[in-house]
Amino acid sequence: MTPILPSKFDTSFPVIQVSGLTVYRGQYAAVENVSFDLLPGTSSAIVGPNGSGKSTLVQAILDLIPHTSGSVQIFGRPIQKLGKLRHEIGYMPQNFIFDRSFPISVAELVRLGWVKTDRAMSQNAALSQALQRVNATHLRHQAIGTLSGGELKRVLLAYCLVVPRKLLILDEAFAEVDVQGEADFYSLLDELRREESWTLLQVSHDLDMVGRHCDQVLCLNRSLICSGQPETALSPQNLLQTYGSTFSRYHHQH
Repeated sequence: MTPILPSKFDTSFPVIQVSGLTVYRGQYAAVENVSFDLLPGTSSAIVGPNGSGKSTLVQAILDLIPHTSGSVQIFGRPIQKLGKLRHEIGYMPQNFIFDRSFPISVAELVRLGWVKTDRAMSQNAALSQALQRVNATHLRHQAIGTLSGGELKRVLLAYCLVVPRKLLILDEAFAEVDVQGEADFYSLLDELRREESWTLLQVSHDLDMVGRHCDQVLCLNRSLICSGQPETALSPQNLLQTYGSTFSRYHHQH
């Protein structure tokens, strides 16, 4: 698969550079000596078994947890020195934990993601567009505590979309989403890359969808087993090395 790279980007300059990243959880090396680059306008997926360090890697890239050694640069800067460039990053965590009795509506939550920038439209217009893009306009006035798991995922993605961004990081964002919802999400992500030049990094268990929509796959089991285009990285040999002999390929029935 040939990466879709917008011509206006300098494709030789990575959006993310990870070099020799190691993260310890207590005495345990959860991520060990991982290195990779993400080029502008590409879509990359981190895959691997449960407990292989996928979420830990994402959290360390975003400086949400400390790393033991190695380095991370985003937009050519250390993550700690991004300043206002942090607004160019959207992040959907694996778990969004909140008090379901807290009285906040979908519209109020999505508005919290809006930041005034040179590229941002007005807050009201941005809110309406973001909800429309994730097919959640009808949820606008609903309390977030009443949402289903799939509905909440749509709203969290709208939160990320409410301002233009250059990088979107998704940690198992499509868990609890039905088959059609997942297909809709991937179509939207493809549109963001194609029309707005977003760079995407996701953690996923759906290898079929990853193979269809991603330019690069990173197979992780604490260390990076392999990386490359889907047809290479997702070979039976690489999957066996990544997941072990008990591996059963997960996919949605489309």
